Amino acid sequence: MTPDSLELNVRTKDDDTRQFVLHGRALRSGHVLDNTARFADDDWPLAPASLQSQARGLTLRFATVPLTHRNVLKRLCYTMLSGTLPPDEERPRVNSIVTTFYNLRLFLVWLDVHAPGKTTRELNDEDLEAYQRHLLLSCPTATRRFALRSSVNMLWRYRPEDVDRHADPRRNASWTEHAVTPARENKTDRIPEDVHGRVLVWALRFIDDFSEDILQAIHAWRARRRPAHQGPMVGKPYGFQQERIQAYLATARSTGRALPGYLGKPHLNAIAHIIGCDRTALQRQRDAVDATADIVGVSEYAELALEVRARLDGEAWIPGVSLTPGLEDSLTTLTRMLQISCYIAIAFLSGMRDNEIKHLRPGCCSTAYDSNGVPYRWTVTSLAFKGESDESGVTATWVVGAAAARAIQVLEAAHASLPGPAAQWLFAPMKVGPGAGSAGRGGNHALTLAATNQQLSRFTTWVNTYCTTHGRHDTIPDVDGRAWRLSTRQFRRTLAWYIARHPGGSIAGAIQYRHHSIQMFEGYAGTSDSGFRAEVEAEQALARGEELLAMIDQHDHSPFLGPAGHDAQARLSALGDQAQFQGVVATDRHRLLRLLTRNDPAVYPDRYVTCVYDHRKALCRTRTDPAPTKPNLNSCKPLACTNVALTATNRAQWEAELATIDADIVARPALPPLLTAQLEERRTKIVKLLQTPDIGTP
Repeated sequence: MTPDSLELNVRTKDDDTRQFVLHGRALRSGHVLDNTARFADDDWPLAPASLQSQARGLTLRFATVPLTHRNVLKRLCYTMLSGTLPPDEERPRVNSIVTTFYNLRLFLVWLDVHAPGKTTRELNDEDLEAYQRHLLLSCPTATRRFALRSSVNMLWRYRPEDVDRHADPRRNASWTEHAVTPARENKTDRIPEDVHGRVLVWALRFIDDFSEDILQAIHAWRARRRPAHQGPMVGKPYGFQQERIQAYLATARSTGRALPGYLGKPHLNAIAHIIGCDRTALQRQRDAVDATADIVGVSEYAELALEVRARLDGEAWIPGVSLTPGLEDSLTTLTRMLQISCYIAIAFLSGMRDNEIKHLRPGCCSTAYDSNGVPYRWTVTSLAFKGESDESGVTATWVVGAAAARAIQVLEAAHASLPGPAAQWLFAPMKVGPGAGSAGRGGNHALTLAATNQQLSRFTTWVNTYCTTHGRHDTIPDVDGRAWRLSTRQFRRTLAWYIARHPGGSIAGAIQYRHHSIQMFEGYAGTSDSGFRAEVEAEQALARGEELLAMIDQHDHSPFLGPAGHDAQARLSALGDQAQFQGVVATDRHRLLRLLTRNDPAVYPDRYVTCVYDHRKALCRTRTDPAPTKPNLNSCKPLACTNVALTATNRAQWEAELATIDADIVARPALPPLLTAQLEERRTKIVKLLQTPDIGTP
């Protein structure tokens, strides 16, 4: 959506009950101000001002607010939406206003029950303290209580004329839980490894293997899709229709082709649709239809007559595609599974947020090729919203992997196959199959967050049902006896976790997260900062902290060798003292991050060495670096740097390399003299490193 497509009509008269409440807001394309809510209305639909394509059309329903306080809440919401703002206050976003409305409504309902007839201008400290006590007894979480109190504060922030300024709760010590600070840390659960592996494998199966069959089914459905009043025999003489029906049944008997059916019986509507006749005309031939069905049988897949090409373990993955909505192999269900599979691949392999994915358009993906014509980089362009001043979004570009690019191509092909005008968004509802209807009041607007989460849940159910039906063992496993509940926020968190830990294996048959992180860390080519690097760095800190605490618990730091062995032991001993004093355990994410922030020992375990970082001696940094606070392990020079310490695991890696070098030197035929000399030189340096005593040891 571009600013040119938005409408802005400015009016400023706050006390006019005929006032349009959205006059100070940019409106979504297709909406005009004259059709939006007025101040006097009890329902204020905010969908016209929800500029994100996936945003829900929320409504402020003032009839649910006690009559005594209704106009107070209306005036507050109007001020936040379009009215004159107090000094130093910013115009809140629509979602924030909706949250304030529902939270503040709870307070006003409570006030109406506990102090009937009292207006907000008569509120005093005792009332607010009573509400605070009510929250402490009725609301179980401190974060939720903080949100409810913050919404009450909005009255004093945006409408001070509707309250007693002397009762401002922001100056009331009893209004704040001093021991509680709203948590800003991302506490979203990451998807367990065994769950996420299966989810991604099945998603890529849909994209790479099953998509061609589903796209062919959409083409076949579109070709057969025809309004009943436009059939080739509509309006033809009765006898002509009967002859065509008899010819169709005769052809079915001669070829042995099954008739379209449902629940084991001929599907008259489907047969009439194929022939192009009236259902009433076909009903007169019911006996002949039943007799033909007894000979050739019926099939729910006959209407599309799709030849399934994709194979799973050498066999067709489904017998066919039906047009009966709700079935596991219906066109409606399979199309939705294909769309959510594309979402999974993009979300897993890009680090994009849900609203950024939902604003992908056809043609958003670009491919870069090398001199041999081989693709090596894929970028996608969308809109970013988080942290941006423009509520309608800012254009930004992400670097993605090949699998995400394939997912986008599949979505583009699917939307191109659908009837009607071209979709504006790749994640607009796909209207396929009978019963699909309008698929939403938003036209081509993207699926909502709730709809996507429902599709994710349906994806897990579909996969496990499919595996049970076909006797497969690659189901998506349960966690603690229950199906894992996938949500959109988990993908970004899980990706950060894997990148931070640099697994050596591959994901879904070849996409290595370590390699993928290098691409994504090249960052945005647009104007937006994804914030993804910060999430990965937090995960890297956690991974390092967990490993350090494990070394302390297991006393792995005691036998450190190498030039920095003594420093490593001293730093880890100090960290261990702090961890024991604070009661930190490796599974406590929040406390471990806090410990590393305050007492970071600057010890970095790696495969070949453990870096005991001192920037004054680091060879991985150049002289122009402004004293960086951590090493660049990709540029480590372990055979020369004095920041090196060796654990037993590190020594084992070097000893394995020594064995490989020794085998290469004595191999026959002999290596070239120059290469042999280089290997011998490296062997000498490795032996010297392994024999280097701890220079801090007396």
